[in-house]
Amino acid sequence: MKVSVSTSKINGEVFAPPSKSYTHRAITIAALSDECVIHRPLLSADTLATIRACEALGATIEKTEDKLHVTGVNSKPFVPNDVIDVANSGTTLRFMTAVSALTNGVTVLTGDSSIRNRPNQPLLDVLNKLSVEAYSTRGNGCAPLVVRGGLKGAITMIDGSISSQFISALLIACPLTTQSTTLSIKGEMKSRPYVDVTIELIEKAGAEILIEESNNIKFIIPANQRYNLKEYTVPGDFSSASYLLAAAAITGSTVTVKNLFPSKQGDVDIIDVLGRMGAKISWDKKNGVVNVTGNGLKGTTFDAGATPDLVPTIAVLAACAEGMTVIENAEHVRYKETDRLHAMALELTKMGISVKEEPDQLMITGGTLHGAQLHGWHDHRIVMALTIAGMVAGDTTIDTAESVEISFPNFFEEMMALGAQITPF
Repeated sequence: MKVSVSTSKINGEVFAPPSKSYTHRAITIAALSDECVIHRPLLSADTLATIRACEALGATIEKTEDKLHVTGVNSKPFVPNDVIDVANSGTTLRFMTAVSALTNGVTVLTGDSSIRNRPNQPLLDVLNKLSVEAYSTRGNGCAPLVVRGGLKGAITMIDGSISSQFISALLIACPLTTQSTTLSIKGEMKSRPYVDVTIELIEKAGAEILIEESNNIKFIIPANQRYNLKEYTVPGDFSSASYLLAAAAITGSTVTVKNLFPSKQGDVDIIDVLGRMGAKISWDKKNGVVNVTGNGLKGTTFDAGATPDLVPTIAVLAACAEGMTVIENAEHVRYKETDRLHAMALELTKMGISVKEEPDQLMITGGTLHGAQLHGWHDHRIVMALTIAGMVAGDTTIDTAESVEISFPNFFEEMMALGAQITPF
């Protein structure tokens, strides 16, 4: 699918969609519990992949209105009858690779062409140190992956620089083993807020993770724990809300976004970034309401270490701001659905913006955006970011637009309801 975007302003109120990160974790931990009701889950392509994978591992999940009724496996996932296909969901692949290590048999996991090129070797290496046979069928660390269960605790270490999903996956699985685990993090732990979200859900389910922070971060995971998540309501998603807020900021519009309450999400940083860049923004934390009005934006420096998913949004804000913006500490952003640093550099350059790309950063000099024929890279965050850029430039076409189904299925409908001139075709 393609979309055509014309110069637009937006105005009105909109609810932020439920958090994809929280939904993934709630479904996974509920599936490892006994009985659970999840309220207001995000039902997108990625989270539906997690539902299917959990069902393959023995859970029963019923969708009714805005709830999921989960009958879990009580810490003992089944051996799947077939290959688990995670489609385009890296979170599903990493989480289910670790969860399948709890079975007493062999699990095979794969996904689409993007997934089959995303790295997993650090996770596989740790699982092999935890008495699991886990390997890539092509020997390159990428799916298809084979996991022979038998997870046991041990003292081990993982590189924290590539993906926090490896760490979250291990933190979810290891409490259910019969031996305690100590997991040390080598180097900087990227995307730390996502690990904090994982621990929040684990503790909500009644389990415990101990954290020691000295020269390096160390997670101490007691054995023989059980999950008992009974009920959970998914909060709003700051990652998805960033496109709504940024669209108002760059088009001189006023928008109110609801259902944005304080949580462990790192992408709450979008509020601070917009304020630093000059947008008029306020957050009523008690009522979960953010108001933003566009103003003249100025360049800033943004450290992407903890919040890689904001990079496409910040790149578009930078393109519309006066002066230079530096997005730094961002090499791990290259290992997402696509190389998002390169993708944003290339597409913004097509729109007439000066972008200098370095291995771990982008230096973007704001200017006048021009309409262009853009590639969405089959990446939901690239497509949504380029859409709001098109609202400034006009005369813009973006392909692979169907990828918004991954995290924000009704993105275009919500934007059009606010007044954006978008035509899918």
